[in-house]
Amino acid sequence: MKKGLVSIITPCYNDERYIAETIESVLSQTYPFWEMIIVDDGSADGSAEIVRGFLSLDSRIRYFRQDNAGSASARNTGIRHAQGQYIALLDADDLWLPDFLASQISLLKKTGSICAAASYKHIDGDSHLLPGTVRVKKHITVRDMKVQNHIGCLTGLYDCSKYGTLYLPEELGSLRDDYAFWFQAVSLEGSACGNQRVLAKHRLTGSRASTDKTRIIGPQYRFYRKYLQESPPEAAVNLIRWALSGVIKHRHYYLKTFACRVRSALPGRIRDIEDAV
Repeated sequence: MKKGLVSIITPCYNDERYIAETIESVLSQTYPFWEMIIVDDGSADGSAEIVRGFLSLDSRIRYFRQDNAGSASARNTGIRHAQGQYIALLDADDLWLPDFLASQISLLKKTGSICAAASYKHIDGDSHLLPGTVRVKKHITVRDMKVQNHIGCLTGLYDCSKYGTLYLPEELGSLRDDYAFWFQAVSLEGSACGNQRVLAKHRLTGSRASTDKTRIIGPQYRFYRKYLQESPPEAAVNLIRWALSGVIKHRHYYLKTFACRVRSALPGRIRDIEDAV
C-alpha cells in the first residue's frame, strides 16, 4: 500500500461515448498522487481503443480487460490491482470536478473519518447540467445507510489503511453492489462524513439503473432482506422510502424526459385528431 495514493477504480462496458471525458476529469485533478485502474468488462465497442490512447499519455492510467461478468466483478478486479491507501469508485460516464480528490482527502484528515461522500450535480447524455443538486448529509450513519445509500458512488472515498481492503459482493451482479460496498465502509466505524461542496457530476441516461428505478425494485428489496437481514415489514417500509427519495432526487430528469416525449409525440397526435375531425 502506498500512503497517500488514491486508487480510482473504473469499470467500463461499452462506454465509448463517455470514457474519454471521464478520464479527462481525472487528469484534471489538482491532487496528483493517484492511479486510475480501468477494467474493461468485455466491451464490444471502441472503448478499448479510446482508453489505450490515454495509456501512453499518462503512466498513472492502467488498463485491464476481462470477459463480461458485471460491475461488481470488474470493480473487484480493479481493487485487486490497487496499490493506494484510498479507494474511489468512478463509473466510466461520471465526472469529477478538478478539486474532488484534494477536497475529499482534506475532509478525511480533518474529521478523522475513514469514509467520505460529497454533494453532486446531475448531467444528461450530452453533459448538460440538469437543475437541482444532490446534497449529501454532513454525518452519515449506519442507520441512514440501512434505509438507502447516502453515498453517491462517484463521490465516495474510503481509506483502507486502518481496516484493510473491501470488496464488492459479486453475487449482487451489477445491481446494488456499490450500495453494499459503501454500507461496509460506513459500518466499520458507524459513520461517514459528507462534504457539502459540489464536487462531481453524475450522468443520467435512460439505460442507467440509477435512473430507471423500476429495474431495481426487486434487487433493492432483496438487498434489504438478504444482505441487511431485515424483516419483511421493515424491508417493505424502507423500499417505499427509497422509491420516494429516488423520485425526488431525479425529478428534474423525469420532467425533462416527459417533456421531450410530449414534444415529439404531440405533432403526430394533433394530426391524427385533425384527420379524425
